[in-house]
Amino acid sequence: MPPIDLLSAETFPDSVKGLAEVLADAVDDSSSMGFLAPFGHGDAAAWWHAQAPAVADGSLLVWVCRDPQSGGGIVGTVSLAMPHKPNGRHRAEVLKLAVHRAARGRGVARALLATAEAAARAAGVTLLMLDTVTGSPAERVYLAEGWTRYGIVPDYAADPGGSLEDCSFFYKRLTNPGC
Repeated sequence: MPPIDLLSAETFPDSVKGLAEVLADAVDDSSSMGFLAPFGHGDAAAWWHAQAPAVADGSLLVWVCRDPQSGGGIVGTVSLAMPHKPNGRHRAEVLKLAVHRAARGRGVARALLATAEAAARAAGVTLLMLDTVTGSPAERVYLAEGWTRYGIVPDYAADPGGSLEDCSFFYKRLTNPGC
């Protein structure tokens, strides 16, 4: 498995180009990541640059998976939005899990997800949340990794082409090391 690194406030800016490539590729592949087409590298880079303050203050943790075979280029990412509400300090949200099409099928998504789960557990988080398109490959990953679907909302979000899609909402309890 290629190495997975947590980005710091110092390393984040130098990683935006690679993060943008992964995000733009996901949207181009019709993944519902919160953006509508056309959505190019510039749009993706601007979105990632806007996340820099949250990375700097620790409210957003961002990991990248780098492929040594491609000169250390970023092939996947996952983010964890850390709790900020006083009554929700026990929960966090997994965001923007994406793997470049060229790196899919190698376990990168599962490794990134496991990394975010382990970091959440180490931070004292006992409940993780996320959402994804119902029936998507991502949904199959979450189900296989022990996440619990607690509901489906019809027509929740538009895909990059603008078509409304159902969305599945998941949680995972991290109350013991075996989760």
